[in-house]
Amino acid sequence: MRCACIDIGSNTTRLLVADGDPGDGRLRVLAVERVFTAVGAAAAPDGTLPPAKIAEVVAAVAAQAASARRHGAGSTRAVATAAIRRAPNRDLLVSALARAGIELEVLTGEQEARLAFAGAIASGPAPPTDPGHRLGAAGSVAVIDVGGGSTEVVVGRPGSQPGWWASLPVGSSSLTVACVAEDPPSPGCLAGLHAAAAAAFAGLSPPPVELALAVGGSATSLLLLAGPTGPTGPTPEAEAALDDRSLGAVLAVLTAEPVAETARRLGLHPERVRVMPAGVTLLARASRVLGAPLRIARGGLREGVILDLLGPG
Repeated sequence: MRCACIDIGSNTTRLLVADGDPGDGRLRVLAVERVFTAVGAAAAPDGTLPPAKIAEVVAAVAAQAASARRHGAGSTRAVATAAIRRAPNRDLLVSALARAGIELEVLTGEQEARLAFAGAIASGPAPPTDPGHRLGAAGSVAVIDVGGGSTEVVVGRPGSQPGWWASLPVGSSSLTVACVAEDPPSPGCLAGLHAAAAAAFAGLSPPPVELALAVGGSATSLLLLAGPTGPTGPTPEAEAALDDRSLGAVLAVLTAEPVAETARRLGLHPERVRVMPAGVTLLARASRVLGAPLRIARGGLREGVILDLLGPG
């Protein structure tokens, strides 16, 4: 069965088209598209979306819905996360998309966390049941989804619904806007990022975990920075667990030069590079709170949405 997910995030609007077998919980990716719509950055202080930005997002989603049909998707689900969730005028976007024939579901924080957990477990760098990553009898997996406008932390066991979750109202884009006023970020900006991340996670007490998986744009971009690459992309060594030291090294690389130079050298979109220092800082704080280094999962929310479309096996 072929399904598609369109995900309107705070930084990007993304399409994923995949074939799936609900019996084994694995997906075969057929198409991936991304547009930097920067919804969070365009919103007013109270979250209100400008009419021009609503029109831009509608055009992007309509184009991705058409692409999903061209790729043979039998079912497409459009979802939106933090930037749309907190927008007082989100109904204008929902109505505009409805007129274009697209039903938009604005996810709650709990729904976002549950779907990200399912997608990460299904597409992690190695299934937690593999011999090298076998969980103990009481072992749990944490999934950390750093988006542009929120961060979800979810804990549970593979094959079960998560038993603990938290949605924090801070993400890579919102933290960048609040703390980074210089390019490249000054030591003062970086200190502000660390302080804000610490404040966001203050008081959070997740249960013990044996494995922590990071998902989201900042996490997947880390594959280009955290280890060696081969002719077909990041090697297995690039998926090694990331601790405070390795995340600190990544942060140093990201902030050594202006955004444009770093983006050109790494082959990343400048907007992704601009928000990555904040994203990496949030991931490092999550790792510290969880007491576990991070491994990067290749899927998250969108994969979880498609698995949900496929239904139980």
